[in-house]
Parts: sequence; C-alpha cells; structure tokens
Amino acid sequence: MDIRDRILDAAKRVYEQHGFRGATTRLIAIEAGVNEVTLFRTFGSKAALFEALMQNHVSQSPIPPLLDNPQDPERDLTEWVASVLGHMRDNRALIRTSFGEIEERPEAAVCMCEGPNCAGMLLMDYVLRLQSLGLADPDGDIQTAVAMLMSSMFGDAISRDVMPNSFPQPEAEAPQKYVRVFMRALGISTDAARLVSRRRSVAGD
Repeated sequence: MDIRDRILDAAKRVYEQHGFRGATTRLIAIEAGVNEVTLFRTFGSKAALFEALMQNHVSQSPIPPLLDNPQDPERDLTEWVASVLGHMRDNRALIRTSFGEIEERPEAAVCMCEGPNCAGMLLMDYVLRLQSLGLADPDGDIQTAVAMLMSSMFGDAISRDVMPNSFPQPEAEAPQKYVRVFMRALGISTDAARLVSRRRSVAGD
C-alpha cells in the first residue's frame, strides 16, 4: 500500500472515531505511521485530505449491475441487495459520523449517499425491464418500492447493532427477506425464473 492510501485509510479510521474536528492531522499521521510533513506534502491540507477521503469512498462504493435480460429476479435481486447492504454495513461507522455532522459538513453526508442513490436508479431500471417482460405489475409504484427497500437497507446497516429486534433475523437472511417483500409490493412473480425459461423455450420453437 502506498503512502497516499495509507494516509487515506488512517484518516478514515480516525474520522470514524473522532469526527472532522477531532481528526487532527497529528492523529492521522500517527495512525498512518508517517509524519505530518508527509501528510501535508501528499494532500496539501486537512480539507483536501478529507475531500480525497470522501471521493475515495464514492469510487469504492459498489454499484453491482443487474442483468439486462433477467434470468431469475429473486436470485438477481437477493445477490444485489446482499452486495449493497454488505458495503453499507462495512462502512456504518463512516456513515454515522458523516450524518452526525450533517449540519456542519453536509457535503460528507451527500457523498455517503451517492453510491446508494446510483444503485437505486439501477434497481428502478431493472424493475422497468421486468414490467416490459410482463413479470411485474405494470401499475406497480416502483419509486416508492425502491425508496422503501433502500431505506430499509440503510437503516439496517447503521442501526442493527443497537436495535437488532427492529430488523429481519437472522441477519444473514435479511437480503432475501427484503427482496421477497419488495417483489410482492411490485407484483413480481416468485416463479419469474420459470416463466422466463418457458417463454424462451416457446420463442425457440
């Protein structure tokens, strides 16, 4: 790992614990195993360092694709939710700190939401494809269903450890449980994979 990445990783850990004001360049330099001169030589200022930290978080946020030609919606969606939710859980401390400082530094909270916002748009496109294939209710309220799913994942990621009984149990089965409720809300058939396979077989005859 190069010096720049070491400092960014250190800045993330210190920021999660102390917030922006408490995350001094001295603490970050100690955590990274470098001196402050190296930190300033690499980033120029504390503000620039934290801007780079937020940009780095956005660039590493997974936006897993959903198939253009749906094969098995329940499987596709469950794998997708597991990936997005897993990343949120891995970064719960960073998300909490950023939202805790939203009045003072709103741009940090916006960065935390950029990945999930893009992921939500991909999810909306996927459901539209299911509608076009006749695998979802054509009158389903996609925007509301997507908002509810994304909000559920966000709440799960940042609050499950302190409010475990407010979320599906066991934790490992939460992605599938969220997906099944989402599918029912939009009239997506649990037999969609079988229907897709049957239609393709008929088309091939």
